[in-house]
Amino acid sequence: MTIAKPKGTVDILPGESEKWASIEQRIRKVCKLYNFKEIRTPIFESGELFHRDQNDSSDMVTKETYDFVDRGDRNMTLRPEGTAGVVRAFIENKLYVENPVSKLFYMGPMFRYERAQRGRQRQFHQFGIEALGSASPLMDAEVIATAVAVIKEFGLSGIKVKINSIGDEESRKAYKDVLVDYFTKYEDDLCEDCKNRLHKNPLRILDCKVDHHKDYFLGAPKISTYLNESSKTHFAQVLEALKAMNIDYEVDENLVRGLDYYTHTVFEVEVDCAELGAQNVICAGGRYNNLVGQLGGPDTPACGLAFGMERLLFALESEGKKLTKEASSHLFIIAMGDKAIAKSAELLNKCRMGGLVSEMDYNNKSLKAQFKLADKNNALFTAIIGDNEIENGTVNIKNNEEKTQETVEIDKVYDYIYNYLLSKSSCSHCHH
Repeated sequence: MTIAKPKGTVDILPGESEKWASIEQRIRKVCKLYNFKEIRTPIFESGELFHRDQNDSSDMVTKETYDFVDRGDRNMTLRPEGTAGVVRAFIENKLYVENPVSKLFYMGPMFRYERAQRGRQRQFHQFGIEALGSASPLMDAEVIATAVAVIKEFGLSGIKVKINSIGDEESRKAYKDVLVDYFTKYEDDLCEDCKNRLHKNPLRILDCKVDHHKDYFLGAPKISTYLNESSKTHFAQVLEALKAMNIDYEVDENLVRGLDYYTHTVFEVEVDCAELGAQNVICAGGRYNNLVGQLGGPDTPACGLAFGMERLLFALESEGKKLTKEASSHLFIIAMGDKAIAKSAELLNKCRMGGLVSEMDYNNKSLKAQFKLADKNNALFTAIIGDNEIENGTVNIKNNEEKTQETVEIDKVYDYIYNYLLSKSSCSHCHH
């Protein structure tokens, strides 16, 4: 019997995993520049963290969470997104006591039970940032600037920030009432999801992918008409800050976010990538001033964003961006005989401890097969160790890059390779 991976999951194999490691490393570099610190939260949480509000009509909560009862009869949920867990950790660990503003980032797997298709898995990965403790419009702009910096780090072009304000609670309440009145006239024509949203979360109707092309959608009232003065001021100052940072943006009045806890600024960042098609949004986020309070913490303004890492990887590969250098090792040892194998193991360990990527055959393959393995490892140097070499204390070492060969004392092999790399100024990852 063979057991297959669960539907909606993928195995990230060698060759692919290096690309993921490269992306993560470069994201961390940008986060460091913007002073975001990494936080790692559990992959599963108490179910009530995500199922807080019976009125929450977002698809993630109504359809898509992986819920289970553990052996202690507790309701648990695999995290479908990163923000709620970060906010829970922020409250539980009283991070608000240490710093007036906590700037955090996370990376890891998320889980949603949705129809598996290309680019949309049931286990997927997100990178996100959360800035908690500042109501300043400048912080909204800084979060967006971080997203743009991440995208620029990978060389993607055609970056476009789409942005909107959904206002504070007062503005949203006034707007929701108007939206309900407006869409009630067309209730019979709405898709099933929007019929449910109409009285629970009417703002989400504007985000509908089924009905958005219909004439009555185009005539729907715009939220900008219903923003109060403080909401208008906040949004204007966000846009001013983006201008000051030379970040291009486009105000999109139909833009809302699917989660119910957003306030004020909401945004999406798109890139030019033909392979992504119409769904070329690479990250999205917004301000959420009420979530910390809703989860039992002190009233704390916050804003954040999340990247779909599979989408980012897909866009990079579609645009031909090279993510990793060709895999290679510094040294491959070809060992002939039991004594040679023991000596090779000793030499391998010495080289590895000194920072050299080193390898050998472990399956007693023939000389010819071991040479093939050395080629497959793209080895910079190949050394053959047999009984004669052990007796003489020397080894022939071949430089595969320069097609040269030298005889070197076995105990000096590490120094020989190290000094060669030093002379080529490519020894940044070695330490002597």
